[in-house]
Amino acid sequence: MSQSSSCGNSKINLLSVLRSRPQAAASITGSEQYPDISGTVRFYQTNKGVVVWAEISGLPHSALPCQEQIFGFHIHQGTTCTGNMDDPFADTMSHYNPGSCEHPYHAGDMPPLFGNNGFALSLFLTDRFSINEVIGKTVIIHDHPDDFTTQPSGNSGTKIACGVVQRAMRSCQNMLS
Repeated sequence: MSQSSSCGNSKINLLSVLRSRPQAAASITGSEQYPDISGTVRFYQTNKGVVVWAEISGLPHSALPCQEQIFGFHIHQGTTCTGNMDDPFADTMSHYNPGSCEHPYHAGDMPPLFGNNGFALSLFLTDRFSINEVIGKTVIIHDHPDDFTTQPSGNSGTKIACGVVQRAMRSCQNMLS
């Protein structure tokens, strides 16, 4: 392999993508039981798929070694972060799955969030959906990791945080040009 094909010759210029304004974002807030959870999930459309960048704080964590939590992370088909006393985010419904695929092949199945003293950062590329397809859908954080096996939703536990994917507003400068 030549040096040029293995170093810095990416089909996606990730730094350029991340420096740009995301086309959509979800502002994440915790349930009443997890009020400290907050963060943002940003969505950037590229020619290879959607870059998803999640930054979350206030996640539950343990001070014990080898006990840091891993959280399920999905796009759900519902359009609101509301629910009931048993499930504060019940109206988010099930995983976003327009292709009627079995789990873990739902379009809304995303890699788990790895807790780091209450914080999580995740950055990945997916071609399972476009930004236009998930505008208005909900992003959910669960209190357990997705096992990527159990049907229909990976046994990922309670929904502890939610946000609605919204199209990012154009900046004033962009609107004038």
